[in-house]
Amino acid sequence: MSASSSPAAVLKSLPADMELVLKVIPMPADTNANGDIFGGWVMAQVDLAGSVLPARYANGRMATVAVNEFIFKQPVRIGDILSFYAAVSRVGRTSVTVKVEVFAERIRRQGEYVKVTEATLTYVAIDENGRPRPIVPDAAQPV
Repeated sequence: MSASSSPAAVLKSLPADMELVLKVIPMPADTNANGDIFGGWVMAQVDLAGSVLPARYANGRMATVAVNEFIFKQPVRIGDILSFYAAVSRVGRTSVTVKVEVFAERIRRQGEYVKVTEATLTYVAIDENGRPRPIVPDAAQPV
């Protein structure tokens, strides 16, 4: 996984304006040739985390239709405790766009967090044939 070379800002708290949707600890099998966690593994986890809030709107099948932005800010390491936070940024007629931010709590630095990844994804509600379908207005009320 490639990451920007800027120093990581250490945070003492996690976002209060976003919802925690997933926590996971990457393992040795998830590493790339450099020994860091493989970017594709992180992307898959972000896609799962990003789908949690749109599911409340879709009220049925949905699919990832776009990865609008994906930024690897810092490497993810074996044993990091990753916290995935999400917030809905847009609800359309058939789609929901979500911002996902991922924070690592380093195994040896408990209580300190570093933002390692941020992404914006769009999910579309689909029917039984895989075609876009309207989001029912009542379903647009988050749980």
